[in-house]
Amino acid sequence: MGGITGEGKRGWLNRTVAAFGLTSLLSDAGHEMATSVLPLQLTRLGLGASALGAIEGIADAASGLAKLAGGVAGQRITRKRPWTAAGYAVTALGTSALGFVSTLPLFVALRSTAWAGRGFRGPLRDFLVSDSVEPRYYARAFGLERAGDMIGAVAGPLLALSLLAAGVAMKSVLLIAVVPGLLAAACVMGLVKERAHDPAAGHGTMLRPSMPRGYWPLLGAVLLFGLGDFSRSFLILAVAKATPIADSGKAVLFGLPVLLYALHNGVSAIATFPSGHFADRFGRRRVLAVGYLLGLGVNLTLAAASRSLTAVCFAFLLSGVAIAIEETVEKACVAEMLPRESRSYGLGVLATANAVGDVVSSVAIGLLWDRLGAPVAFGSAAACSAAGLLLLLAIARRGDRGAPISASSA
Repeated sequence: MGGITGEGKRGWLNRTVAAFGLTSLLSDAGHEMATSVLPLQLTRLGLGASALGAIEGIADAASGLAKLAGGVAGQRITRKRPWTAAGYAVTALGTSALGFVSTLPLFVALRSTAWAGRGFRGPLRDFLVSDSVEPRYYARAFGLERAGDMIGAVAGPLLALSLLAAGVAMKSVLLIAVVPGLLAAACVMGLVKERAHDPAAGHGTMLRPSMPRGYWPLLGAVLLFGLGDFSRSFLILAVAKATPIADSGKAVLFGLPVLLYALHNGVSAIATFPSGHFADRFGRRRVLAVGYLLGLGVNLTLAAASRSLTAVCFAFLLSGVAIAIEETVEKACVAEMLPRESRSYGLGVLATANAVGDVVSSVAIGLLWDRLGAPVAFGSAAACSAAGLLLLLAIARRGDRGAPISASSA
C-alpha cells in the first residue's frame, strides 16, 4: 500500500487513512462514554429534554462555528497535523471535565468547549484524508475513518455500562473518558503523515475561494435534511421514557438505553464502509439519497410510535444505517467537486451546515417534546428531512456527479 509521500498515491488503504481510523476509534470511545451517560445523569439531576436540547444545541453551535473556522484556517495552515491533534486533545479534556460539574451552565460550557475542539479539527482531518488518496477512492477512505469512529462509539457506551455495573459513579466514568481521547491526539502526531508542502503556498490561498456551481444546491439539501437530524442523545432519552419499568428498575433504565446506543453504533460501523464502497461504484448522490430516505423513516417512526419500546428500538437501529451513509457520503460528494486549494474551505462549510442543522433540530426537538409531545417534535423533524431528500433528488436528476472520477480531474 502506498504511504503518504510527495511521490504518488497508489492505493487507498495507506498509513494516513488507517491512522485516522484508529484515531477516530479512540476519540469516539472517549466522548461516547460521556454521551451515553449524559442524558441519564441529567435525569438524575431533575433536568429533562429541554435541558438536554440546550446542552446539545449550544454545543453544536460552538462546533459549527469552529468547523467554519477550521475550514477557513485550513486555507492558510500548511501543517495541518498539529492543529488536528490539538482539536482531539481539547475534545478529550472538555468531555472529561463534565465529571466535575453538576449545574446546567457548566454542562453547557464544557460540552461546548469539547465540541468546539471537535469541530475545528474536522475539516483539517477530512482534508488530510482526502489528500492521501485518489479521488475515485474518496468515499472508501472516508468510510474507513467513519467505521473507526463508529467502532469507538460501540466500545465507549459498552465500557461506560461495564463501569456503571461495577459500581463506578457516573462522574468517574466521565473522568476516565479522557484516556482514549488523549491517545487519539497522540495517534495523529505519531502516525499521520502529510504530503510535502510549500511554506509559502498557504499565503497565496484565498480564504473564501469561489465554489463550483453545484456546491451550493447540494449544501442546501444537506442543511434542510440536517434541520431534522437531531442528536442521538434524544434516542437514548426516548428509550428511557418508553421503558415500562423506568421508575422501578434502575438497572434497566441505565442498561437498556446504553446497550441500544452501543448496538446503534455497531450497526453504523458495519454499514459505514459498504456505503462508501457503493457510493464510489454506483454514484454518491444516489447512495446519499438512500441514507436520507432511511433518516426520514427514523423520524416518521418516532413521530408515530414514540411510546412503543419496540418502535423506538427499531428507529434506533435504522438510525445507525442512515448515519453511516450520511456522514460518509456527504463528504465524498463535496470532496469530489472541489480542487485541492479550496477543499479545506468547502469541507468546513459543509460541516458548518450540518452543525447548524444539529443546533436547530436539537433545541427545537427538546422544546417541542416537553411542551407539545413527541409526535409533534419528531413530526416536524420528518418534514425537514423530507424537504432535504426532495431537494437532493432534484439535484441528482440534473446529473449525478457521484460517479467515480479519475485522478486527473482532482
